[in-house]
Amino acid sequence: MSTTTPYESIGQVKGNEMIISRTFDAPRELVFEAWTDANHLVHWWGPNGFTLTTKSAEIRPGGEWRFIMHGPDGRNYPNRIVFQEIVRPERLVYAHSGEEADEVHFNTTVTFEAKGERTLLTMRAVFPSAEALQHVIKEFHALEGGKQHLGNLADYLQKM
Repeated sequence: MSTTTPYESIGQVKGNEMIISRTFDAPRELVFEAWTDANHLVHWWGPNGFTLTTKSAEIRPGGEWRFIMHGPDGRNYPNRIVFQEIVRPERLVYAHSGEEADEVHFNTTVTFEAKGERTLLTMRAVFPSAEALQHVIKEFHALEGGKQHLGNLADYLQKM
């Protein structure tokens, strides 16, 4: 018997893939907008305790979003996302790396599935290897951080 509710983030690791999903009590179009508008992203992106500074944002196929995640420990984490596919309001596909495409890089597909007035979001990150994924789980707490990330989105959607 599961102790999670449909509104909690669920994460799993399969080989070199990290899959995190959550159902939001918001329509798909709103969830998609919160994920694809830099004016919204600054309010929720990242795990608990992180803040965000956007350096540039071109959220379109071939466009880049460069940003810095400021950790609660005072460290800065430069990030670069290059959007490969945007199918409004059902799917995003992007490559995610450090600002200079350092050793932390992965490809992500985010799907937005309408469930009546709710939305099931599934985020699937594919790493070059299982070892690379285990590195970011251990070093950056990526699995727990990803679940918190979607929890922060849920909180923000309630304010929109």
